[in-house]
Amino acid sequence: MTESRHALIIANDRYTDQGLKKLRAPAQDAAALEKVLHDPQIGDFEVEVVHNASADVMRRRIQRFFNDRRRADTLLLHFSCHGLKSESGELYFAASDTEPPLLAATAVPSQFVRSCMSVTRAGRSVLFLDCCYGGAFSRGSSSVRASGDVNVLESFAKDEPVSGRGWAVITASDSMEYAFEDNHLTEDSSAPRPSVFTHAVVEGLETGEADLDADGKVSLDDLYEYVYRQVREQNPHQTPKKAAELHGELHLAHSRRGRIKIVASPSPPSLQAAMSSEEFLTRQGAVLELQKRLQHRELPVAEGARQHLEEVARNDIQQIAGMASDALGKIRLAPSPDHLDFGVIAKGSAPRKQSVTMHGPPLARHCVAQPRQSWLRVDPTGSGLEVHIDTATEGRLSGDIVLKGVADESVIHVEAEVTPSHGPGGTGPDTGTSNGPTEPSHGGGDEQHTVVIGPPGTPPRPKKPPETTASARRKDRRAPALAGAALALAVASIGTFVLAMQRAVTAIVERGEEGVHGTIEDNVREYGALTPLIVCLVTGAVALVVGAVARHDLGTRREHYTRQAASSTHTLTSIAKGLAIPALVLAVLAGIAYLVGSRHW
Repeated sequence: MTESRHALIIANDRYTDQGLKKLRAPAQDAAALEKVLHDPQIGDFEVEVVHNASADVMRRRIQRFFNDRRRADTLLLHFSCHGLKSESGELYFAASDTEPPLLAATAVPSQFVRSCMSVTRAGRSVLFLDCCYGGAFSRGSSSVRASGDVNVLESFAKDEPVSGRGWAVITASDSMEYAFEDNHLTEDSSAPRPSVFTHAVVEGLETGEADLDADGKVSLDDLYEYVYRQVREQNPHQTPKKAAELHGELHLAHSRRGRIKIVASPSPPSLQAAMSSEEFLTRQGAVLELQKRLQHRELPVAEGARQHLEEVARNDIQQIAGMASDALGKIRLAPSPDHLDFGVIAKGSAPRKQSVTMHGPPLARHCVAQPRQSWLRVDPTGSGLEVHIDTATEGRLSGDIVLKGVADESVIHVEAEVTPSHGPGGTGPDTGTSNGPTEPSHGGGDEQHTVVIGPPGTPPRPKKPPETTASARRKDRRAPALAGAALALAVASIGTFVLAMQRAVTAIVERGEEGVHGTIEDNVREYGALTPLIVCLVTGAVALVVGAVARHDLGTRREHYTRQAASSTHTLTSIAKGLAIPALVLAVLAGIAYLVGSRHW
């Protein structure tokens, strides 16, 4: 049986009752959502839009939408309107002719919608509610008033679904909250603004960013998690909610996100056994062997090693897990340069191509390149990729090429300014970029523009990526500087420990010569052995903290650092840790020995 997908979008932004505020978002949201759901490469839904309809028309369209369906059908109903609650506690959806005192006659009850969802023969039904509750009423209106909590999900989760069918409800806001339109509650305005919730839905589906597990499909759970994060980030006072009774996973859309997938070759059984050994040195040797296999020219072999190293990094003790993490850091995407500026180009001309080199082992150079703007063009080369642009559109162009590898992502930023062919600079050389306003994006990247960048035959000679600005150069030094400070503190910790031991030995020798007279505390205090010991503890602890900060900054802001800077940071922090930890352990033991021995000597 062929699967069929249908969507009904109900958008009401104008109301005859003066007590209901006008909404700015529904019309714009409906158009954007219709486009992304209807796109055969994304949602592939048959879409109907009902705009500013009466309650009678809404009920007819909703019931017709759920009638005469088959088990293989997936249905999606989206409301963008006011949500009203009656004095008896029932939720209603406002129509264009809704009269708040006459909700039962002039609005659509949630129970009606729930009933339609319950009796449909469709296998899956999904309901999106982007509604304003309680705070959507004009000030001073006597005809409209809130009546306690809305409890939106309770209006749909009371009944069990019909056997064999599944349903899900996602609402833009919780019972005690309002649905926001572009960071504002609904107010009269002639300028349309997108709803925060529906905008997140559209953006997540259109860009593919809602495909959180990068499996090429956007599931209902993926979309909800993505929308929840986006809405909470923009408005902490708005909390999307979800209720569902589904069997299996519901895929709402295809994803445009590309991902490199390599079938891994399993590591030899002896190496896998070494990874599980109880002996520390055996597991350490296994990690070193996996590091070598990670550099292998055969990608399946390298991918198998990468997966094993990720397992070690998650599950082993800190020292061995750190070694595995360091090895994994060497296969991060490292394009050079990561910023391309084509300068001023005449409209319709053929600009020069600019090359980007991919650094690192073969596994790090194998990636998918996805232009985010339609005017960007990418061609693979032996050492990376070549970038050129379409000069058919005038204006300031600014866009990104997203690189997706097996382990991480990176971005190449591209800028250009296309001027009229007869204007100043139209036939002249590239002179830089304008400081004028940035033109909006010229559309999203298409699947057909996605290219796979394969690893070249021989590793390219490492080159330091150019630093484009003073700010970038400052960022490039932060982690290595912190790592250097950590090493200096670790060396100071070792030095102060040695000084403390020298003074302690002198104090002990003199205490032995005094016989029954005096105490060890007096001798230690006289030679000042405790002060360097305390300094040793403090500097050693600070060294570990500063080293951890350096590694964290490198991990979270990897794109700001060159390979040389990253390697230096890892080396310095590893040496600092190797010095600081023994110094701390010895200092603690010395302190314990002093506290215990001073009582008896």
